[in-house]
Amino acid sequence: MNVLYIDLSKYRYEIVNRKDLFEEWIGGVGVGIQLLKEELNPNADPLSEENVIVFAIGPFTPAYPLASKTVALFKSPLTGNLGESHAGGRTATSIANAGYGAIVIKGRSKKPIYIVVENDKVHFRDARVLWGIEDSLIVGRIIAEKEKGRGIRTVMRIGGGGEKLVRYACVTTETYRHFGRLGLGAVFGSKNLKALVIIGKRSYSPKDKKSYKKIYDKIYKISLESDAMQKYHLIGTAVNILPLNELKSLPTKNLKSTRFEGAEEISGESFAAYNLGRRIACNHCPIACIHIAALRVPYEGERYFYKTIMISYDYELIYSLGSMLGIHSREGLLRLIHKVEAYGLDAISTGVCLAWATEALEKKLISEKETIVKLLFGDYEAYLKAIDYLVRQPNDFYKTLAKGVEKASQVYGGKEFALAFGGNEMPGYHTGYAAHLGYLIGLRHSHLDSGGYSIDQKIGEAKPKEIIDKLIEEEKWRQVLSSLVVCFFARKVYTPEVIVEAFKPLGIEIDENRLFELGSKIYAEKLRLKVKMGFNINSLRIPKRILETETLHGKLDKKFFDEALSYYSKIVKELI
Repeated sequence: MNVLYIDLSKYRYEIVNRKDLFEEWIGGVGVGIQLLKEELNPNADPLSEENVIVFAIGPFTPAYPLASKTVALFKSPLTGNLGESHAGGRTATSIANAGYGAIVIKGRSKKPIYIVVENDKVHFRDARVLWGIEDSLIVGRIIAEKEKGRGIRTVMRIGGGGEKLVRYACVTTETYRHFGRLGLGAVFGSKNLKALVIIGKRSYSPKDKKSYKKIYDKIYKISLESDAMQKYHLIGTAVNILPLNELKSLPTKNLKSTRFEGAEEISGESFAAYNLGRRIACNHCPIACIHIAALRVPYEGERYFYKTIMISYDYELIYSLGSMLGIHSREGLLRLIHKVEAYGLDAISTGVCLAWATEALEKKLISEKETIVKLLFGDYEAYLKAIDYLVRQPNDFYKTLAKGVEKASQVYGGKEFALAFGGNEMPGYHTGYAAHLGYLIGLRHSHLDSGGYSIDQKIGEAKPKEIIDKLIEEEKWRQVLSSLVVCFFARKVYTPEVIVEAFKPLGIEIDENRLFELGSKIYAEKLRLKVKMGFNINSLRIPKRILETETLHGKLDKKFFDEALSYYSKIVKELI
């Protein structure tokens, strides 16, 4: 399996066969961590030319349904530690069809460029004319018109957020998918890299076509008939709004509450009934979980003249830019989502940062001199302007807020209601101990490390040790899934038994015990790298607000967290 190494400083590239890595570490995150260890100085400044970006796919990528994700690994400018982000779309298939299992990007270009990878050739294109275009959707459209490969390429690019080094800027791929969390967009911006285009024309053929068709059909059938997958097609993750609101687990107005009076208006059911325009799928996925709303917007100064904007929405966006900001209006919420999409910002971090700023203004820790616009929960027009300021950074306040809520609360106060875990802003689940412990100890500090929110809903009384063990057990298994690489929504489809069976037509013999061993091994490798980058369990901060606001299990006790983290600390020492 080949790895493509690109050096932006020297405008050179090299293709190296790294079969050894893929045989030992499967692919995806397993291989990516090893490549990052080889190329990255753990003490590097995340925004310096020393930072390294690794994109990696897995052995199932060109072969099976739902194996549609690409893993990106880098040093996060938001947390200063390991950054890991996954994206769907066409990226994984394009990388595979170009002939690579991974792409490594290092160095820094002297001028703005974008890269075109066309099978075994790499072109360094001048992007000075694109630099300064804040709208990532426009950037994507321009590049798509200029470059060939329509239908078989991926176009990954940044908007104004990445250029201005907003620490939670994302990289948009295709139109509606993102490497969202932990600031990959800012790393692109720091390297003067506006976009990465990959065109792949190779085809894929398994070793045993007959048995391949059999397991392929089995996976396809399970995917379509699974109740777990059907909900993603019908309403999408936005189906979570009403149940979480009923369970007193929907973070509202900077988590001052867990019940939102406007939940019905911004629920997945309401979006489906009044705004849903179409559903689309990532490449090689039969489910189509991406829900696109149609928003009619009047042209300025014109009567009866409108344009229709298609906007992707899901649960995390509705939480962070909806209930977290007290937004009742679906139209207002869609406008906020579209603004964030255009600038290329992580929606979760953006919403949490603005929610903190609103409460800080309420408590007079800051004034309108800092915010420029009066931020009020429920006022989407004010938040639309604030998002502009986050990117354009007209004063010190917005320059600081662009570094994340952890940094902003250190400078302006209000740390007790600054909702960050390991430096990364809080996802949309206030279900109980398992969710928040998952944010704290997950190796990405993200809700996709494990299903803590699900554990909270399934178990009643549990001891700290029990929860930590469950979280780690699931996260170890997710290392296998993110090395294959398959969508986490398909985790009930890709059981150990199915994975073993799916490997055989590809010419790979592996048993379930070996899979679990690899999951544990990759988990330990990631943890060791995090520690080398400066991760310290004793430095984790538990936001006071999560102890003050009721969950479905009542209010949470800090002693429980202390006991759980103490137990986890012992596990860390054993593993490293």
